[in-house]
Amino acid sequence: MKQNQHTAARRPWLALLALSSIGAWLPSGSAQAQTYPSRPLTFVVPFAASSATDLLARALGQSITEQTKQAVVVDNKAGAGGMLAAQAAARASADGLTVLITTNTTQSANPHLFKKMPYDPVKDFAPVSGLGKGGQVMVVRSDAPYKNVADVLAAARKQPGKLTFGSGSSSSRVAGELFQQMSGTDILHVPYKSNPLAITDLVGGQITMMFTDTSTGMPQIKGGKLRALGVTANKRMAVLADVPTIDEAGVKGYDMGYWFAAYVPAGTPAPVVARLNELLHVALKSPAVKAFFDASGGEAFPTTPELLAKFQLDETAKWGKVIKAAGIEAE
Repeated sequence: MKQNQHTAARRPWLALLALSSIGAWLPSGSAQAQTYPSRPLTFVVPFAASSATDLLARALGQSITEQTKQAVVVDNKAGAGGMLAAQAAARASADGLTVLITTNTTQSANPHLFKKMPYDPVKDFAPVSGLGKGGQVMVVRSDAPYKNVADVLAAARKQPGKLTFGSGSSSSRVAGELFQQMSGTDILHVPYKSNPLAITDLVGGQITMMFTDTSTGMPQIKGGKLRALGVTANKRMAVLADVPTIDEAGVKGYDMGYWFAAYVPAGTPAPVVARLNELLHVALKSPAVKAFFDASGGEAFPTTPELLAKFQLDETAKWGKVIKAAGIEAE
């Protein structure tokens, strides 16, 4: 039964890939690809300005404009766990001019976090390319009494439910929930529309801590307003070389990263998808994008559409296990 369900889950992707192979030989599609993009593009981003996804989208857009001489408009649609942006992108014309620059939040985690969604992360999109991977960082105010992860654990165990953590994405939230589950602590979750908004409240003292992408957190860490206690990946980051992993800091086995990828509406001609894939791969090598990954401690993750489709399916299963283990119930 499980095998049949697994096969059924892959059918939309297999159908899409079959159509892609056929479409690649169509003369009209080839003509479309040769003139693509003939108009400005819109990058729809599920999070607010200055979030990691936003910064990456703008860096990619800069390169694509240089390559094609077409403007790239970044449309930030924060809120509802990224569902507003995903829904808007799914409903756009299938001409390759509207691109969802997103993360595991909308494409792999949300199906396990929400009982009803206004989009289908598989059926409503054609995968274009993976873009990047990275880890998050656990941060508190610089004047907080917590000097390390052990201090947070001690305080949380002494006063269950008193400490709070904010999150503005599924990656951020699940990182915090998994931290509780694996450390046996009770820390109150406070949701936000985007990580930059949570950072603002953290600096202002409204919440105790959060797990944030490094792009959002680094300016405040460097500015002395936040203290980094641990990184969520299974290895240290070059940009935070002195900060231990949370596994090293005492929560053994802890590992929670995130990824970025690009999608277009289902039905977008395969040659257009292929051309966009080429443009993005060139963009991933651009100085602006390299600077983004250098500053955030992440790395580029270029893929074919086919590999992204498989990767997303595998990640959806992985995030489902993590969310279940963290005891998070679908809303």
